[in-house]
Amino acid sequence: MSELLQSERAPDRMGVRPAGRASKPAGAYTRAWRRFKRNPSAMAGLVVLIAIVLFVLLAGVISTYITGFDYSENHLESVLSRPGENGYILGSDGNGRDILTRLAYGGRVSMLVAVLATVTTLLLGGTIGLIAGYAGGFVDSALMRLADVFLSIPALSILILIAALYRPDQYRLSLVIAFVLWPGVSRLLRGEALALRRRDYIEAARAVGAGDARIIGRHLLPNVLPTIIVWSSLVIPAFILTEAALSFLGLGVRSPTPSWGNMLSEAQPFYRSNWTNVFFPGLAIFLTALSVNLVGNGLRDALDPRLEK
Repeated sequence: MSELLQSERAPDRMGVRPAGRASKPAGAYTRAWRRFKRNPSAMAGLVVLIAIVLFVLLAGVISTYITGFDYSENHLESVLSRPGENGYILGSDGNGRDILTRLAYGGRVSMLVAVLATVTTLLLGGTIGLIAGYAGGFVDSALMRLADVFLSIPALSILILIAALYRPDQYRLSLVIAFVLWPGVSRLLRGEALALRRRDYIEAARAVGAGDARIIGRHLLPNVLPTIIVWSSLVIPAFILTEAALSFLGLGVRSPTPSWGNMLSEAQPFYRSNWTNVFFPGLAIFLTALSVNLVGNGLRDALDPRLEK
């Protein structure tokens, strides 16, 4: 009897185990991560993005233990120092402030604005889009006509107008960006909801008495989560560039609080005499936008079920 049990547990001569011993299949997100890891450009973007996030999160450590300068300290005797001069690793700006320290703190502000704007836009536009797509009829028409009104007005013009009137800080600036740019994700998720609302599991949930809020939260939202992840990864660079553009125009985050945009604006008069003042903030914006875009493209490919082999 024991020999019989051992023979049932052991693999056959072809090396195949019995069906009862088959390993548990990997989940959808596990398979997506495996596909993501096989994408070299996406992995390179992820490494660069992690390095940038660590750099801005450790701004206080950089200021205290590496540069020894605060981001708002003015040293007029060391104005426009070259990289390596007078103790400035990346040089100083027109007010004698350390560029490396301001680059770290400015990245914290710029990325905070982008992330908060992304979350707020998703909460506002995503909720409207899911409700419109699920409800259909008059509700869908009314909400989408409201979105069309916002889309018909140039977003940058509205942003400039609101920022010029209220001069928002980084938190209010993220709310302004979300208020203006929510229709894009709203229409995206509306289309997803329209495609999902007639699926069998939605009809089954209705049949057992589930309410509309429960169906949207428990059935629609999990199924549009890959779309939300990809959209977020692709829109964060756009919001970083939006904040940089407004700050460059003097309508965003105001000095002495640094951001990559107002660092570029303040360096504009000195780009001939000290090009590093322009180069380093511009490089930070470029690398951040590029790395997030590469990660977003990798996530899009990894989460696409049509690429499943």
